[in-house]
Amino acid sequence: MTDALKRLSDEGVAIWLDDLSRKRITSGNLAELIDQQHVVGVTTNPSIFQKAISHGDGYEQQLTDLATRKVTVDEAIRMITTADVRDAADILRPVFDATDGQDGRVSIEVDPRLAHHTDATIAEAKQLAWLVDRPNTLIKIPATKAGLPAITEVIGRGISVNVTLIFSLERYRAVMDAYLAGLEKAKAAGLDLSKIHSVASFFVSRVDSEIDKRLDAIGTDEAKGLKGKAAVANARLAYQAFEEVFSSDRWAALDKAQANKQRPLWASTGVKDPAYRDTMYVVDLVAPGTVNTMPEATLEATADHGEVTGNTVAGTYDQAKADLDAIAKLGVSYDDVVQLLEDEGVEKFEASWIDLLNSTEAELKRLAPSEG
Repeated sequence: MTDALKRLSDEGVAIWLDDLSRKRITSGNLAELIDQQHVVGVTTNPSIFQKAISHGDGYEQQLTDLATRKVTVDEAIRMITTADVRDAADILRPVFDATDGQDGRVSIEVDPRLAHHTDATIAEAKQLAWLVDRPNTLIKIPATKAGLPAITEVIGRGISVNVTLIFSLERYRAVMDAYLAGLEKAKAAGLDLSKIHSVASFFVSRVDSEIDKRLDAIGTDEAKGLKGKAAVANARLAYQAFEEVFSSDRWAALDKAQANKQRPLWASTGVKDPAYRDTMYVVDLVAPGTVNTMPEATLEATADHGEVTGNTVAGTYDQAKADLDAIAKLGVSYDDVVQLLEDEGVEKFEASWIDLLNSTEAELKRLAPSEG
């Protein structure tokens, strides 16, 4: 079952699980995935936590204690989510130690309502790093315009970051620039750059979902023939940008100071269109120095029937550019699509967070001790 996942790991792709719940931790499932399925990291987001806490078990005792203490709902959520991240980080600690800090990572996201507020994002990132208090944590900061200076400041303070919600090549370059600026700041402050890590979460499947919808609306044979090509092309061109930036003179100076490259992380790799191979966003994006964070269904599909045949990104850049150019010529605006996806991404995470607030508040009221 694990041969395809082992081949993927051998090609330099770090396999992370895009899911976390207390039940997954306490049942031993997470440890099992690390041991048997080559999983070396975990990512979370507001939607994942909302699902886990609203529908999962294992939280009632902590919620009862929090209700007894009469904490605010915001504090309750942070106590619950940081407890899960801390426990997952402890389970992954041997991987972290074995890979010199590159993997064995668990991500936790800043409050998505702060996505357009730089200073509040910085303050929240510092607070989360302090609350979790594990060296193998990554603080997730969205790649909004307000997020970019926050990334620089947080990296500059020596806090490792997972930059999330990247859809466009232009914004991805800005993210890498923000990371390098943060490393330069950290270096000037005398920090040990070898201890600072980052990944850049480049979203995949949602690009096809939106562009395919527009190609269907055009309806020509040419348009239909381009369906399912945009997301992989976009990600492959992102890897080209990664190779360029991390072979530049600016990077060379940081490399001498033992800085770590910011790895591209393929996010949103669950295939949403049943007409496509369910492993497409894994097997078509195999390249060294990348991370693929998979929902469990995608992890299982790859283990079961994924065909990993080596690097599938090298030598594809001309075709990738040609595919995106052909889509643009049909009148599908790349800039419009990626901005829409960023806006929707922030809105969806914010909506999930508000759902989490509401459901947690209801639980706190239900479990509150009666007065008297």
